[in-house]
Amino acid sequence: MRGCLTGLLVFLLGAVPPLLAQAPTAATQPGAAARPQRIAEGSVPVPQFTHHDRVGQLSTAFPEIERIVAAFVAQRHIPGAVLGVIVDGELVHTTTTGMRDLVSKAPVTVDSVFRIASMTKSFTAMSILKLRDDGKLSLDDPVARYIPELTDLPYPTKDSPVLTIRHLLTHSEGFPEDNPWGDRQLAQSDETMGRWMRQGIPFSTVPGTGFEYSNYGFAMLGRIVSRASGMPYTQYLEEHILRPLGMTSTTLEMSDVPSDRIARGYRWEDDGWKDEELLAHGSFGAMGGLWTSTRDLARYVAFLMSAFPPRDDAEIGPVRRASAREMQQAWRMTPATARRPTVDAPLFLAAGGYGYGLGVQQHCTLGVAVSHGGGLPGYGSLMLWLPDYGVGVIAMGNVTYAGWGGTFQKVFAALEQTGGLRPRRVQPSPALRTAKDDVSTLIVGWDDGLAARVVADNLFMDRPAEKYKAEFAELAARHGACRADGDIVAENALRGDWRMACDRGSLRVALTLAPTTPPRVQSLSVRSIMPLAPRMAEVAEEVRRLAGRWDAGHAASVAAPALDLYRAHAQLTSLGARWGGCRVGEALGGNGTSDAIVRFDCAKGPIDVSLGLDAGTGRLARLSVSAAGSNRCEP
Repeated sequence: MRGCLTGLLVFLLGAVPPLLAQAPTAATQPGAAARPQRIAEGSVPVPQFTHHDRVGQLSTAFPEIERIVAAFVAQRHIPGAVLGVIVDGELVHTTTTGMRDLVSKAPVTVDSVFRIASMTKSFTAMSILKLRDDGKLSLDDPVARYIPELTDLPYPTKDSPVLTIRHLLTHSEGFPEDNPWGDRQLAQSDETMGRWMRQGIPFSTVPGTGFEYSNYGFAMLGRIVSRASGMPYTQYLEEHILRPLGMTSTTLEMSDVPSDRIARGYRWEDDGWKDEELLAHGSFGAMGGLWTSTRDLARYVAFLMSAFPPRDDAEIGPVRRASAREMQQAWRMTPATARRPTVDAPLFLAAGGYGYGLGVQQHCTLGVAVSHGGGLPGYGSLMLWLPDYGVGVIAMGNVTYAGWGGTFQKVFAALEQTGGLRPRRVQPSPALRTAKDDVSTLIVGWDDGLAARVVADNLFMDRPAEKYKAEFAELAARHGACRADGDIVAENALRGDWRMACDRGSLRVALTLAPTTPPRVQSLSVRSIMPLAPRMAEVAEEVRRLAGRWDAGHAASVAAPALDLYRAHAQLTSLGARWGGCRVGEALGGNGTSDAIVRFDCAKGPIDVSLGLDAGTGRLARLSVSAAGSNRCEP
């Protein structure tokens, strides 16, 4: 299975079949009934979408998505393809194009069945977690407990750890990356695979030390499913994963697919399509042998997406939500990159790792993306979703390896441009809201008793209470009467900030609560924000103009002798080139007269500009330009 990790997408492919064998003694025997968990209901409120008609907004991108897919299919010479958009667990849009069979000229539909190659790996991982949750195995069990052929496996160093199921799940076993060799092993017999393992497996790295994509390792997981469950992998997958999810068109056996629904596999060669030989399901099927339809795959992805956010709802899937979320965490880091496709393009971050049968990456603008691709002779597929946004995209095509990654980037860009692609908003806990009210009261009028009840023991050790009291009195003298303006903006259930509007200017207050019961304030900061005085506003506008177009003579007329013009030139020309056009926004800090921090709202994100004026002349004496802390990546 062709596999790679690139940019927003993790394009990983592979397969693995099952093995019938005697089930060993369970690695983890269920013990006495566990004591029920105590639940502090409401302590971590469920994040919420704060905008309405998300599907309506996102649907305005569907015509553009149709064009994107058509262009990709033509460019890649794909006989037939389908792409689906999933929002909040529903398949809300599909784009189908071309033919599933070049002989019959039958068109692709949402019910056409494609081979999804390495996307099978997450189904295998889910099967392992189901067995773990049922007490049939532990992820830290030695692999040899279930595969005795590996009992005498020669390890690469004397200090190598014993190979475990967790190593296999995360591609950390140290076996050599095996694309494209693994693509051709799907149909191998269990006997052949057993003989190979008894002969030994060469290591490219020491187990547990790095990421190395291994189809072989996931083939072994299929064998472990069989041994731990006491039934063939195919049967276990169908009964415990596929059937509970309502996936009636998904199978490891091509013969189970009705002939009028199967998408035949092709390769583009010598300016024409040629049939690809289809390998049967065998000992490597668990790494990449599944066939599925768009409707079925959407059900599967919707279930994985439904694991977010954590909540108190009843469990509905074949595995617990916590286990589904566990699959979607980066347990083994992969090499990070930060590149620009062209020198003038935005910076593209690829940082993350591999979970259990799924890739997990951090994207600059969209946060965490979970994905896996699949590629075999005749087929190429990809699934990718944004857990915090409740939006996913799936696609399948019937040409060798296809390569959907760049197309998915364009699809998500089109969805983002609608304004409907926005994440859930973290909600503050009752404790955080109470702390906000108490701290706001302290800022307006200090009370020793209230302060003692609100703060954790460290706060006044780190900074005496008298200093906070004096600071708040000084703020009152500068700003006049202040009052909390709106709700707290939560970073998590116990950390957040809020604005206090004042007679003159405003305050920005931020706090973090301690791990005490009840939670008390362990850190507190208050930023004074005064409106820009007329002269400061004029200088901020001059700086904005210079960022758009540098003029040395004009810069010299604005600058005080203390300003480093060379550095100012470097910062402002870089700002204009990399962040696009800007406008002067709100003040973020400073007295507004001699010093200020000003938000510049630029085409490619917010920028914070720190300004200092010469006391005598009112000219610019200090300038510092930095990306706002809310920016995950710079363009």
